[in-house]
Parts: sequence; C-alpha cells; structure tokens
Amino acid sequence: MLSVLEVFKIGIGPSSSHTVGPMRAAHQFALALSREHVLMQTDHVRVELHGSLGATGKGHGSGKAVLLGLEGEEPDRVDTGRVDARIEEITRDQKILVLGKHAVRFVASQHLTYHRKSLPFHPNGMKFFACTHDGEVLLQRDYYSVGGGFVTEGATPHTMATHAPCPYPFRTGAELLALCRQLGSGISDLVRTNEAALRAPKDTRLSVTGIWEVMQACVRAGCANEGVLPGPLRVRRRAPDLWRQLQGEGTSKSTDVLAALDWVSLYALAVNEENAAGGRVVTAPTNGAAGIVPAVLHYYIRFVPGADLEGVERFFFTATAIAQLYKENASLSGAEVGCQGEVGVACSMAAAGLAEVLGASPAQVENAAEIGMEHNLGLTCDPVGGRVQMPCIERNSMGAVKAIHAARMALRGDGQHFVSLDQVIKTMRETGADMKTRYKETSRGGLAVNVIEC
Repeated sequence: MLSVLEVFKIGIGPSSSHTVGPMRAAHQFALALSREHVLMQTDHVRVELHGSLGATGKGHGSGKAVLLGLEGEEPDRVDTGRVDARIEEITRDQKILVLGKHAVRFVASQHLTYHRKSLPFHPNGMKFFACTHDGEVLLQRDYYSVGGGFVTEGATPHTMATHAPCPYPFRTGAELLALCRQLGSGISDLVRTNEAALRAPKDTRLSVTGIWEVMQACVRAGCANEGVLPGPLRVRRRAPDLWRQLQGEGTSKSTDVLAALDWVSLYALAVNEENAAGGRVVTAPTNGAAGIVPAVLHYYIRFVPGADLEGVERFFFTATAIAQLYKENASLSGAEVGCQGEVGVACSMAAAGLAEVLGASPAQVENAAEIGMEHNLGLTCDPVGGRVQMPCIERNSMGAVKAIHAARMALRGDGQHFVSLDQVIKTMRETGADMKTRYKETSRGGLAVNVIEC
C-alpha cells in the first residue's frame, strides 16, 4: 500500500529525485554510520552520483542535498533560508559535521564526484563510502532515488514504501474498480479505509490538512517573491506580475469565460518557481510536477460551488490511489520514463481527484485519470541546463489545465471508454523503456540542446 503521506511529502526544491532523494539517502547513510559504530572512526565520506544524478545533479542541487543529509538534515525540516549559507561554510571549512556531532574532512573535488554512467537497477544511483585517513573503507552503501523522493538501498529499487495490513489491496485500475463495485463506495472512501489501517483517521486528517496548508503557502510565496531564479539561465519569475494583473482584473467582472484558466496557470507557475528556487514545496508526486495538484485544488476551492476541506481530503485520497497504480506498474521517475512519469502522472492524479470531488462515479474517475495520461504519453524530460526551470515550469501550467479538461470530459460521459487506465499505464511504461536516454533527465536531448544558454 502507498499512503497519502508518502505520495504527498513536504520537502525542498528543486527536484524530488535529484534533491529530496539524495538528501534522504545521505541521511540514511549517516544514520548507518552511527548504527554500525564506525562514525567516530570516519575521517571522510566519499560520494559518487551516477547516471541522471551525475548528468544533471549539479543543476538540481544534488551535491548540496547530500552534504545537508550527511549533517542530519531532512527535506521536510531543513531551513530553506539557511541552505546556501551552510553549504558555503562546509566548502570554506572543508568539513562536514555528520549528524551534527562528528566532523569529517570534505574536499569537493575529491569527495563528491559526478558520473554519467548509470549503476544497475535505476538511472539515479548513489554510492557512499566512509573511509579512514588511510583510505580504508569502513562502510559502503548503494542507494537509488527512484522518483517522487522515494529512496531504496541496494538492489531493490522498486520496493513499495509502506508494509502494513491493507483492508482493500489493489494493484491495477481494474482491481480498484472491482473493489469499488463490491463495496458500493467511491475511490476516496476505499483509500480512506486503507489509511485507517495505518493511523487514526484524525491523525490522517491533520496531516492532510498540513500538506494542503504548505501547498497554499507555496502559492502565496510564489506570488510574492520577485526576481530571477537561481543559475545561469536568469529565468525571470512570472507569477508576481501575473498575480497583480489578475488581482486588478478581478473575477466577477470579467467577461472572459476562460479567465479561470489564467488563475490555474498562476497557481502552477507560483509553485514551480518556488520549487526551482529551492523553496518549500510538496512533492506531488514529484517536485518537477509539484504545481499541478495544488493548481487544480486551488481551482476547486475558488471556482467550484460548495467546495470544502472535506472535498480537499477526498481529492488527496483519490489522487493517492492513482499514484499507487503508476508507482506499482510503471514509474514516477523522469530519469526512467521521461516527463510522462512526472507531469503526466500528476495530470492523471489531479484529473482523477477533481472528477471525484465533482461527483464522478469510480468509472468516470478512472476515465479522467486515463485521459490525463493518454495525452501526455511520450513526454520527454529535457531540462535546459539541467535545471527544473525550462520547460518544466510551463509544463506544470499546461498539465493543470489538461487535468481540469480531462475531468470535465470524463464527467460528460458515463465512464465507459475504449482505452483503460491500465492499458495507458502499460503503454507509458513501454514508451519510457523505448525512449532514448538523452530524453530522460540527462539534458542531452530535446530542448536542453536546442535552447542556447545565455
């Protein structure tokens, strides 16, 4: 079972697989040093980033994330305003304070290296070595960042995160729909019951409310923070200007029947500009696609009559069920299947969640999710300069609008459709396998090589 609190994780930008994952892996390694009683003997830690991490890790802040993780920081708790200052201190002093209690040597050119060749099992591989002053390896661990901030150790990169009794397990869309028919329930009700096997319902409600509050705070920050995004591309933030324009125009007086879509674009841009700047975001289900679910949820709250927090919770539960199908049967990793595994999956999740809260039947919800992915099949991951800026930010805006359209199309039907969600997920997986490596978060194909970096 994949829990709602694992699909939607509070973290730090700009990437779930290249920032959040490496930070969590480094933290796990630091804990292993303490657990194996070799921490105090360690003179230095050597880290190798492989595959997509090696190709675009510098632009995604993977190295920074590793250093912070070794010091004991975690994505949901790290002070985003202190990150750059702490990295400067580590670089200047050439020391890492592992778990905040043991100083080890750190020379960037020697102890943190990037390698384009992938390790077995997944393109996002990491090797950690704890060494004595003489170079003797005290402890070695291999980790894989498999998308969405999920990290696994060794040769089991696709292990699901939660192992707990599940009242209503499902592995396919067909099984999910069959359970809903059997129980006479909606998808969100089924997921709610499964979540209750993990924790008290009131605790789940509080956590989901907290996730929604972080999403709203991220939108507010994205609308307020001016300037340009980090890095050599000098991409200007657009959300503040768009927010001022829309505030001036208002919504009730507008005669533009599509004005709501401008607000949806604003919400998505605001989130992903914050993500690109290394701000606090919610992985949903990845950071590169973190703006789609919040944008569609904001659309629901602002433009759908009768919208309430109960609906927000049902949205999250439904989106979680769809995310589980993709993680179980395909991938959430842009390095593995391209951006169809990020923006495509987020679009599918958001379409399903919106359809659910608009009163769709389980069959209509499944149809909405299918439409959301079907028209993202083959979407490549080609970040210019190895940064989650171009075309990633705009893709979130387009993905959010597409999700709303998919939900509305599904609601106009009766749930019967020719292509099933399971068939689309299978196609997405196969398309990702066929996709050339240069189109999968390596910045060696697509827009990444056809846009001149200035």
